[in-house]
Amino acid sequence: MNAYELYNLLEKDFELNTCTDSWNMKFSEYITDDFKNKSMGLVLDNTSTVNKVYTAVFPTYEILDKILSSGEKDILLFTHHPKVWDITKIPAFIDISEDYLKELKNNQISMYTLHTPLDKCGPFSTSVNLAKQLDIKIEEQFCKDGGVDIGVIGTTNLTRVDQLHMKVRDTLGHQVRLFRYGDNKIKQSKVALIAGGGNIPGILLELHVKGINTFLTGVTRIEEKFEPSVEFHKIAKKLEINVIGGTHYSTEKYACIEVVKYLKNLGIEAEFTEGIYDLEDLEK
Repeated sequence: MNAYELYNLLEKDFELNTCTDSWNMKFSEYITDDFKNKSMGLVLDNTSTVNKVYTAVFPTYEILDKILSSGEKDILLFTHHPKVWDITKIPAFIDISEDYLKELKNNQISMYTLHTPLDKCGPFSTSVNLAKQLDIKIEEQFCKDGGVDIGVIGTTNLTRVDQLHMKVRDTLGHQVRLFRYGDNKIKQSKVALIAGGGNIPGILLELHVKGINTFLTGVTRIEEKFEPSVEFHKIAKKLEINVIGGTHYSTEKYACIEVVKYLKNLGIEAEFTEGIYDLEDLEK
């Protein structure tokens, strides 16, 4: 498919004009001017034709090596984030090295990133698709970021927080973290959910007012060097809101899997590229 026809479709169908985003990146000659201006869309413009799309949550070196070693040309890497994630680093987002940017260019591999547009509540949303995996019936949206709602509130057939804890563990396929700050009973059968980095102190009062005592997100690590994470847990404990963490990667990957279906409906060969979850996201 013509690359620029695809980019125009993505911009329209993912409604980039309704969102804003901002990335603190080390911009180089390899990064497009459009991404420098909008922090959305085409990051690396290295091919005029797209034969196949790989989707991924983060452009990790493991994923880049896999694509590069395949020997395929005219490839698009579609990511949720334009940077690599490592919560043990400050800051936690790390730029792709210039050596890799050069190699991607030489191998005709472009990169397209949608962060806020994929967090935005809708059919491809990170939070919406995580809720679906957990059989949470969505009732409303909450928490604005980048001009759009990114969180959902829904009902579950489970009655206890420990049951939900096990459900999240079994769904994601690895250990998850429960901070039991409140009653083990899920009040009103309602769960609030923000995939990824939803440890936002300001949302907790809103949930408390709504009578919600169970919140699920990706990142729950208490990091003294990152004050909002400390404040988040302090408020959650005070308001008796239980918090479940499932890692940044694992809570967001279902959106990137859903994008594969979208691309295949366009007649484009597409594949989700598995990354690696990091339990450091949950606690030290």
